[in-house]
Amino acid sequence: MTASVLFDAQGPRAKRRNVLYTVVFLAALAAVVWWLYVSLDEKHQLDWVKWEPFFTSFQPWETYLWPGLLNTLKAAFFALLIALPLGALFGIGRLSDHRAVRVPSGILVEFFRAIPVLILMITANAAYSEFTDIASDVRPLYAVVTGLVLYNASVLAEIVRAGILSLPQGQTDAAKAIGMRKGQTMRYVLLPQSVTAMLPAIVSQIVVILKDTALGGAILTFPELLASVRPMSANYGANTIACFTIIALVYIAVNFALTSFASWLEARLRRGKKSTGAVVGTAPGGGLEVIEAPPSKSTGPSDS
Repeated sequence: MTASVLFDAQGPRAKRRNVLYTVVFLAALAAVVWWLYVSLDEKHQLDWVKWEPFFTSFQPWETYLWPGLLNTLKAAFFALLIALPLGALFGIGRLSDHRAVRVPSGILVEFFRAIPVLILMITANAAYSEFTDIASDVRPLYAVVTGLVLYNASVLAEIVRAGILSLPQGQTDAAKAIGMRKGQTMRYVLLPQSVTAMLPAIVSQIVVILKDTALGGAILTFPELLASVRPMSANYGANTIACFTIIALVYIAVNFALTSFASWLEARLRRGKKSTGAVVGTAPGGGLEVIEAPPSKSTGPSDS
């Protein structure tokens, strides 16, 4: 069938109108691109001399870009390392049957999710300066990581909670039917199945963590990747546009590598669920234990 079920086929007038809209949009886009080109050319931002250092020398990469990228990755790594288990803990806590666990978890998640991450970074920096003896040169790193952890742990908690709630109720009912306790149901049934559903959202949040490190460079003088624009531009003849363009390409490359790895991992997990599984058996002491099943092997003609 070729008939559309979403909308009626366009008539001659609608087709002409859509063509007109497309032409007008492309003309406006071309005008904006031309205006940007002329403006940058008049300010000599497109001269080869301003772009040459990035393509003919390793000095800007070794002195500014690579150290800034390392600091960005360091802050993002530590923030993710702490925020991910915290988010899982609070996400599961919001699903608890015990009010003493569910209510505080919900309050903390909603509180930190409602506060901008920049305010959390500034508050953490002031708190470290006032109440700790952390050296001033590493204090911005601590503040950036703290702000990212508090905000992103609350967001990841909602991702975990939504991923678990997205599973059919029959999964929980089946686990109860064979005598599994709620902790065992969560650990062996719900969490393993929800990981695949949560993975795209988690990766999106990792990208957000990586980009939000730039807030620390703008406000707290944290020497991350974007903060290298100012000294680099001052050293290479006010090539601000070239610096921002190169740094944007670095961000795109890192985030593309991250999302590509996540897509590969998600596909691998989905394939693994088709060939492997967990079997619930009886432990020697009479309790329940989960036994990992080996991967299933396909039988070829020689096995028959």
